[in-house]
Amino acid sequence: MLELRPNCECCDRDLPPESPEAMICTFECTFCADCATGVLDGACPNCGGAFERRPVRPAAMLAKYPAPTKRILKAGGCGPAEAA
Repeated sequence: MLELRPNCECCDRDLPPESPEAMICTFECTFCADCATGVLDGACPNCGGAFERRPVRPAAMLAKYPAPTKRILKAGGCGPAEAA
């Protein structure tokens, strides 16, 4: 089950569970669409993977399986992923 993290790891923008602006990689690293496409140039700075729009959990399921409130922020700021 997706974590539905509450914020962009780069700019700390709020990304509520219903946000169409939330982007995730395969490890659920979470960024806003502006950071994912702009600052990060479409590649996760943590794993180098591509981003996809995060699915929205239906309201009934969100009530049963709430999103976490712990905010995650990338230490040292954000920049494009480095080549491995």
